[in-house]
Amino acid sequence: MGLFRPSTRQLRPLLSVCAAACLLASGSAVAQVPAATDVLSDLRARPPQDEVIYFMLADRFANGDPSNDRGGITGGRLDHGFDPAHEGFYHGGDLAGVIQRLDYIQGLGATAIWLAPIFRNKPVQGEPGREFSGAHGYWITDFTAVDPHFGDEATMRALVDAAHARGMKVYLDIVTNHTADVIRYRECQKNDCGYRSRADYPFTRRGGVDGEPINDGFDGTNFDRLTRPDYAWTPYVPAGEETVKVPAWLNDPIYYHNRGDSTFRGESSLDGDFAGLDGLMTEHPRVVSGMIEIFGDWIDRYGIDGFRIDTARHVNPAFWQAFIPAMRERAAARGIPNFHIFGEVFDSDPAVLSRFTRVDGFPAVLDFAFQSVVTDVVARDKPTEMLARLYDADANYEGGAAATIQLPTFLGNHDMGRIGNFIQVAKPDISDDELLARSRLAHAIMMFTRGVPTLYYGDEQGFAGDGGYGGSRQDMFATRVPQYADDRIIGGRREPFDTEAPLYKAISEMAALRADHPTLRRGRQLVRHSGEGPGLFAVSRFSDEAVGETLIVFNTATTPITAQIEVDAASSRWTAIHGDCMAESSAPASLRVTVPPLDYMICRSEGAR
Repeated sequence: MGLFRPSTRQLRPLLSVCAAACLLASGSAVAQVPAATDVLSDLRARPPQDEVIYFMLADRFANGDPSNDRGGITGGRLDHGFDPAHEGFYHGGDLAGVIQRLDYIQGLGATAIWLAPIFRNKPVQGEPGREFSGAHGYWITDFTAVDPHFGDEATMRALVDAAHARGMKVYLDIVTNHTADVIRYRECQKNDCGYRSRADYPFTRRGGVDGEPINDGFDGTNFDRLTRPDYAWTPYVPAGEETVKVPAWLNDPIYYHNRGDSTFRGESSLDGDFAGLDGLMTEHPRVVSGMIEIFGDWIDRYGIDGFRIDTARHVNPAFWQAFIPAMRERAAARGIPNFHIFGEVFDSDPAVLSRFTRVDGFPAVLDFAFQSVVTDVVARDKPTEMLARLYDADANYEGGAAATIQLPTFLGNHDMGRIGNFIQVAKPDISDDELLARSRLAHAIMMFTRGVPTLYYGDEQGFAGDGGYGGSRQDMFATRVPQYADDRIIGGRREPFDTEAPLYKAISEMAALRADHPTLRRGRQLVRHSGEGPGLFAVSRFSDEAVGETLIVFNTATTPITAQIEVDAASSRWTAIHGDCMAESSAPASLRVTVPPLDYMICRSEGAR
């Protein structure tokens, strides 16, 4: 059976109340619409690999309530952080806007929404002349509340209920590695303190090995003896910010590493401040228990369906070994048995990524290796053999290749840029038609090979951008940022949220195929064909739920290719799911295929679903 895909007619009675309330012309409260019991039960029963995830920054998605654009903060842009003409400030998108666009997201075929952090942030931080806002959500001060730029608790609850009523899940992006930049060091005038190592600045001396003895008897485990935080630098909280963090224990510098900015090498990768943000001492028992309390409460309050965990590689393994089981247990107690947890480990090496499943205990990590290889193959004409080598490494993950169907796969994100930009950089003279074809092919590889497809908001509208941090965070609504307004749009510039946009239509068709055929979501994958240059890449997928196999063949070349592909000897008769498939195998265990340039085909053997 395919995924539950309720029709508009079925949903209209349930959602009409929410639709009316969510217009929010004057910032009025949002009605709560609980999910129907059978829809919610079906949603809870779905395993993570059945989802298509839609990742968004709420601030850049849709402005449903202009009254919260400044987050209830008076003053100017450096106080409230709202400046829709600057790429680094708040633009007005909010949770009410997400509710209003659920039809659009579901129409694309997404079944789970991943929200960038929506917790209360420090509105603006940075040195004079280099200020930016917390519109992205990763500068958290209050871990227990919704940022008022995005809405309030009632709006958050309404969003989760409205999504659940449609059979859609909601994943929160969470942070345990750091908080907003509040703590300062007395020795640094511009908060640019370099990293000070444990060897040169041990916990038991103040300011270096020759300094005053402190923290007598502290051995790295007996934290009752860690009473002073001034072993490396001298941390302090500036006047007026002594109680800005919530829960209150987060205001005490003793719970932070206080060793200066990370170099992202060696021990500093764990103990350094991430780009100046306050790096939590995640090995401290109070931090472990505190984070379990904080994020367990979000599960309890809202029935959240999963967490994407930011900066996972910068936290010690013991923290995750305690935190992850606690979250899964908390979710199970709330009636959420398929709670999806996946960590951000920004590395394209499968050996590095898989370590976090084997050592740290992550059920899944974002598949940066997939992103890197698909970009190479589709944008840079690298050999399709690179895909085969990528999947050969699946055995390294905890649970082996069978576990990799839970890895979220993606083509770009808010930090690195979009697939459209990667293609344009690799091929600056590319035509509009070829740019569209390559973008569509990249999405097809993501949608039909193993893993959980993760769409980056705006890609379906043809956003490409300029790449990098700010150049990939465009507004879905009419933008006032000049560098966004002049972007090249794949498939041609259209009105916001256009469901006729070429990539929107292509992705929604792919998602429908994936929903209708369980083997494309859950099936074991076997590489059938790859090559030493651009050309064919083929995989078969097999499912315990169906007899036979489903063959998917991609062509990364700019010319049509005909070839014989090995298949199972029992697979003799075929039907087409997408493209033109021969009705019968050419010979036992061999199927003749012809794939158009920069296209794909899906063939199903008799008995498969």
